[in-house]
Amino acid sequence: MILGHIGARKGSKGVVRKNFKDLCGKPMIDWSLDQLFSHPMVDAVVVSTDDEEMYEHAVAKGALPIGLRPAHLATDEAPKWGVWQHAMEAGEAAAGKEATAFLDLDCTSPLRLPKDITGALELYQKERPDMVMSVCEARKNPYFNLVEPDETGALHVSKPLPGGVWARQAAPTVYEHAASTYVVAPKYLREAQTIYEGRVIPFEMPPERCIDIDSPFDFKLVELLLQEQLDSKG
Repeated sequence: MILGHIGARKGSKGVVRKNFKDLCGKPMIDWSLDQLFSHPMVDAVVVSTDDEEMYEHAVAKGALPIGLRPAHLATDEAPKWGVWQHAMEAGEAAAGKEATAFLDLDCTSPLRLPKDITGALELYQKERPDMVMSVCEARKNPYFNLVEPDETGALHVSKPLPGGVWARQAAPTVYEHAASTYVVAPKYLREAQTIYEGRVIPFEMPPERCIDIDSPFDFKLVELLLQEQLDSKG
């Protein structure tokens, strides 16, 4: 059973109640939730939330009834890992079977396409890592154009190499952790304490599909790009 998951807290400081805010005609959560329901490789779906309206909305659409998220997992400081562990355990109990993969879509990154989900799942099935994590190539590189001050205030490249790096193309590849799409091995999720304890491999996505909504500006940008996606489909 590939268990699809979306985590959607009620609270948000950057954009008020952003996970349920209307985005191009439907609640933002639905752009990711509908992808899970329509994807042929996903067998069951759970939504972890402390918001009763969002929970009832998700269950009405077909999500497994796992109840509201425990209060200790609904704070600003609650780690994603603990939320995932609880959601998988509750989802397995509701489905009556164990998951063979845990697929998480971040609902604040609604620009992913179905082929991104397929690609991440196929990479997981091929490589059998502990986790597949979406990434995009970093816009800035610590070997080339990210700098930090020393104790005197003078700037230096963050990660200097012998001889220096004088062209971006010559710098080692660096990825941004893109909060979009994750595939986790259930055994690893049950036993590990944090994301990077095991073999975590990258699934590279285009930067324009990895924008995460954390501010009103992000919301406007994603709204514009999402509308362009919709218009291109006719």
